[in-house]
Amino acid sequence: MRISPARRTAPLLTLLALTLLVLAGCTGGSEPGPTSAPTSPSFSPVTSSTVAAPDGPPTAVTSSGTLTGTTTPLTRQFLGVRYAQPPVGERRWTLPEVLPPTSEPVDATASGAACAPDAPTGLPPGSTVEDCLFLNVTTPLSADPATPVPVMVWWHGGGFTDGSGAEYDAQRLASRGDVIVVTVNYRLGIFGYLGLPGLPGSGNFGLADQIAATRWVKDNAAAFGGDPDDLTVFGESAGGMSACAFLTSPAATGLVAKVAVSSGSCALSWPAGTLYPGLPASRPYVDLSTSQALGTGAAATLGCADPDPIACLRALPAETLAASTDQLSNSVAFGTDLLPLDPAVAVAQGEVAEVPVLSGGTQDEARSFVAAALTADPASVTEQTYPSLLRAAFGESAATVQEQYPLSAFDSPGLAWAAVISDSAWACPTLHADQQLAGATTVYGFEFADPQAPNVNGLDVPSVPLGATHATELPFLFDLGGTSALRTPEQQQLSDAMIDAWSAFARIGVPVADGLPDWPAMTASSTHVMRLVQGGSSMVDAAAEHRCDFWAGITPAA
Repeated sequence: MRISPARRTAPLLTLLALTLLVLAGCTGGSEPGPTSAPTSPSFSPVTSSTVAAPDGPPTAVTSSGTLTGTTTPLTRQFLGVRYAQPPVGERRWTLPEVLPPTSEPVDATASGAACAPDAPTGLPPGSTVEDCLFLNVTTPLSADPATPVPVMVWWHGGGFTDGSGAEYDAQRLASRGDVIVVTVNYRLGIFGYLGLPGLPGSGNFGLADQIAATRWVKDNAAAFGGDPDDLTVFGESAGGMSACAFLTSPAATGLVAKVAVSSGSCALSWPAGTLYPGLPASRPYVDLSTSQALGTGAAATLGCADPDPIACLRALPAETLAASTDQLSNSVAFGTDLLPLDPAVAVAQGEVAEVPVLSGGTQDEARSFVAAALTADPASVTEQTYPSLLRAAFGESAATVQEQYPLSAFDSPGLAWAAVISDSAWACPTLHADQQLAGATTVYGFEFADPQAPNVNGLDVPSVPLGATHATELPFLFDLGGTSALRTPEQQQLSDAMIDAWSAFARIGVPVADGLPDWPAMTASSTHVMRLVQGGSSMVDAAAEHRCDFWAGITPAA
């Protein structure tokens, strides 16, 4: 995820967003209630072609209507396209409903409202945080139904509480990569992940939206010159965790041909205090009973205890609900029809879709989290607090960790703490999960490592230079604007190579590019991944770099 400029003016919101996830609760609650997978039938595939009249804008005939988009020097774009019924009123906290087919004209020249529950001031006039199930389609100028191209469907990050598809300008990726790119909004926060006993879809509304959007793309890909049988889902941070869920969800079976995951492994787990000092341990997925217990508690706080909390909550204003998002797990629930198994368990057991996977993260993943903590409280990570931070995270193993990561080996306590978190909570769990995946399907591992990457988070803490921190690979695939712009010819060359590799993966399932060396697939025992860096990418031993043998023997605090 990254922080938009508007959000940098609110320190509390910035810190909450930078923690990736509003954390899952630690105690169980009600017994799991029934859940339902989306059962609305898909439309028959749309075969009408995209038309770009010499004297007019491009059009595409889809199940959502006849779209009129725009042409840019690089691409054709169709923005703000509805893919499901607005989840408002009685549809609040229901599984996404298919739009009735129509041939009515639709203006697709502007993005739709974002779903972020704490972003109503940034939405278009007249919109709400709930009427937000829109997607944006970017096609190469050469897109032609006679020679369909692969389609890449992007899930944005933001800790399941923030972000939108419109933040990611995919024109360069679509044009250079000769692929169609679809960026998608999905329900977030309390609207996307509320769990309650007796509420079908509990904890899964955001994931259900993503599955519904992918079905829409599959059904309508031909209208844009895309291949409906060659879909890749890819995402970063919470979006990567969403893409990983596609590998394990039976509802996604047959929808996608490839999956790419960045900083979002199914096996991620954060010991206490490693996302932000003082926060409890957390994971991106939570069991249904915990999701429902947290939802029940939030309902009571909002004055919606028994006898009918669901009806009571549906009657509350969206703004009131958005303010209570922090009381929930805002994590994807498992033990449901959409996600029967904990994705980490599914990966370990080989219960995954047999599709090619591109998986990795960034070299200095945690530096932005530590910088955010120091921005809010300069005393949060110091020589004096370092031992207590280690004790909170690793309990009896804290002294052993401090011997492995002594302050004397780093330029600042913040860099030491960031190295501990980057290695223990991000790099090594990702590598281990990728090795497990490699036993069931084809996996290509990567690590983005440009130390001069653009500052996507707007943080400036001299004692913790951000380096290749969380989300810094994104400007190399998308245009994000502002301080995220690439600055050097070498960065542009790396961006070209990454776009070539990602689009080749979408096309043939192998991330090949002229600007990269040979990139072999992983095995269940291999530890080498492609390090992506300006001036010469290469295969590196990720286990050695991040001390994964050491971390394999460390148990986090209970």
